[in-house]
Amino acid sequence: MSPAPRSRLDSLAGVAFALCVLNVLLAHGNAWPTLWPAVEWRLAPELAPAVALIATWALVGRRVPRRLEAVLAVVGTLWVVLHYIDVTVPAVLGRRINLYWDVPHLGAVLRMGGSAGATTRVLLVLAGGVLVLSIVYLIVRRCIDVLARGAEGRPERGLMLAFAGVTLVSWLAQAVGGRPPAQLFAAPVSAMVVEQYRLLSTALSRTAGAERLGPGPTFAGTLAGLRGADVLIVFAEAYGAVTLDRPEIARALDGHRARLAAAIAASGRQVVSARLVSPTFGGASWLAHAGLLSGLDMRDPADYQLLLTTDRPTLVRHFAENGYRTVGWLPGIQLAWPEGAFYGFDRYADAARIGYSGRPFGFWRIPDQASMALIHAQEFGGDFRTAHDASTGSDAGATGPRPPIEGGAVRPSRLIVFATVTTHAPFRALPPYSDDWVSLLGPEAFSAEEVQAAEAVPTSWSNPLPAYIASMRYQFDWLADYLARHAPADLVTIVIGDHQPIGTVSGPDQPWEVPVHVITDNPALLERFESAGFVAGLHPPADPLGPTHALTPILIDAFGRTD
Repeated sequence: MSPAPRSRLDSLAGVAFALCVLNVLLAHGNAWPTLWPAVEWRLAPELAPAVALIATWALVGRRVPRRLEAVLAVVGTLWVVLHYIDVTVPAVLGRRINLYWDVPHLGAVLRMGGSAGATTRVLLVLAGGVLVLSIVYLIVRRCIDVLARGAEGRPERGLMLAFAGVTLVSWLAQAVGGRPPAQLFAAPVSAMVVEQYRLLSTALSRTAGAERLGPGPTFAGTLAGLRGADVLIVFAEAYGAVTLDRPEIARALDGHRARLAAAIAASGRQVVSARLVSPTFGGASWLAHAGLLSGLDMRDPADYQLLLTTDRPTLVRHFAENGYRTVGWLPGIQLAWPEGAFYGFDRYADAARIGYSGRPFGFWRIPDQASMALIHAQEFGGDFRTAHDASTGSDAGATGPRPPIEGGAVRPSRLIVFATVTTHAPFRALPPYSDDWVSLLGPEAFSAEEVQAAEAVPTSWSNPLPAYIASMRYQFDWLADYLARHAPADLVTIVIGDHQPIGTVSGPDQPWEVPVHVITDNPALLERFESAGFVAGLHPPADPLGPTHALTPILIDAFGRTD
């Protein structure tokens, strides 16, 4: 006996609804700039084979076994989760995920929102993840059950085969025609799986040799063009081209950028600027650091890991061979990092070794201005001018000629590589700027009330733009004051963005560009950088010079020439 018409319509409607639900789960997008999914009316090409399998199983007169339904539900749930990751990570970070390299940092990301209640947050996130995963599984399992029971009827089976056939034919037609299917089809999860397998196999490969890295720049010659000046390389965390290109960010920073320009001019220095293309976006700062210091392309994290196992020359060793004392000032490193020996620093100063004794601010603990104060006191050997000195024009306390060390000898010139942390996502807790640099050296650098007030400001991963702007203002302000009042007279400062901020700040589909500034009182040095494509001022031209590692040979050449 055939089903009643009403029952048949209900069955067809149930099959159509199940197909729609599964398709939405496998083809959703991201509601930028949040972590929430968004319904997108596209087709999920990988749903078609599963639907065709169920329909074909029923076509040959066999009932779909419950065990097969369970397997399809597990795989389907996994595919939904992977698709969510595939569309959400690029929206939030601005780059595709690399599970091998990103998963180990997940715990640190969860703790960045603040130290209080970190364990509770992690447990809540895990519990919430399990709950959501269970709900998704139940939905997928129910939809597959509806399809399996519906496929026993000829009209329902025809609907399923028609859906699978049209989807697959359309997908193959667009693929063969070479037209991008993004408008009609969601990106297949299988492509992500293949990509992650490739990344994993590359990272774990025991046969990858140093030849994979390719030739690097020639670290040869002298540093005569510097005339013995100290060099400070500031890797400005998350200082991206969006600070210039996104109008709302640029406007919010214009006054502070102008204050930095005025401070540079008042100190007797000039600045030239350019753009570079970072090897990373929204995170993985170490790839940018390694790219500049080695002169090699670090876009692939596996190349970075390989680099640390080699004895390739570095910019750091080049300075050391020319008589400089080299210092890596890395307050963001909070755990043992033996691989850092690759760079060849004379002094490696991480969070435990830079001597900060003040109260901690948030996950990164050490404010950038305090780090700079410690660099100045410990490595440049200078005193700090007071606000009164600056207002009266007195040079009392300013760092002039390089001070002598014990025995009357002049201290060696310094190369300081300083990776900042305060502008790191989520850009909280933000310390207050202080015009009393001396106080930053001691345990009372910040009061308990200042720390509590900073940590009381809520962290927002979905709307971090206000916090990002505030942190960038802080960075411009302390750098301006340091250059105007305290920096060694002949200091050469290179400020380079390591990468763009996370995608919820940068916006979708942003280029991987960052500014770089060279600040010095040496006109000949400035001319060499201008001949390489830099322009005067803090606003670089729109076209980048090239990737980050392209700056390395420019530095070697500019620092080595005396013409």
